[in-house]
Amino acid sequence: MKTKLVLTVLLAVAMACAMTACRGNQSLEGQAKDARIKAEIKSKLASQVSASTLTSVEVNVTNGIVVLAGPVHSVSESTQVESVARSVPGVKDVKVALQVLAPETIITPEARKGTQS
Repeated sequence: MKTKLVLTVLLAVAMACAMTACRGNQSLEGQAKDARIKAEIKSKLASQVSASTLTSVEVNVTNGIVVLAGPVHSVSESTQVESVARSVPGVKDVKVALQVLAPETIITPEARKGTQS
């Protein structure tokens, strides 16, 4: 009987933790502000970058600090994503962990002939 009570309490604590995203150092109001910041960044990016970039760039916000991660197509696109994030009210800082993809190389039959001896 005692183990059943302990399991019930543990389950309740786990559910409460999951519902609050385990951010013990942040109030519900802070979490709501971070969610608004993230939504606004994603919304602005939707009108300024390609769809593939929008879906591959991860935006995380904690206490107003934005972390951008994922692949982008160019340095200018990385700069643009960072600029959009910095323009949103409530953003305190932006940490950039974006990776610039290598440009696609297309090898045509003519180019192959030039490399063969």
